Amino acid sequence: MSQLRAHLAEWLERVEGGDEVVVTDRGTPVARIIPIDCAPRLDELAERGVISKPTSTTRVHSSEIERVDADGEVSAIVSEQRSG
Repeated sequence: MSQLRAHLAEWLERVEGGDEVVVTDRGTPVARIIPIDCAPRLDELAERGVISKPTSTTRVHSSEIERVDADGEVSAIVSEQRSG
């Protein structure tokens, strides 16, 4: 994200040229910048059921979610939930 802030004009030029830019925060993808002419394609894919549009326009932040303390390893808990 720091590179995007520092060089926004350059990244936007690349997008205007047809490139797609994936923005990451500490290595985790958080956003995708695509040329505006790609939007109709996304609408078409949603209409065909290939992708789905977000059900909410608000983003949930981890600080807003109540933390749950678990007994045992997370992998064992996930396995239990998947099989049950």
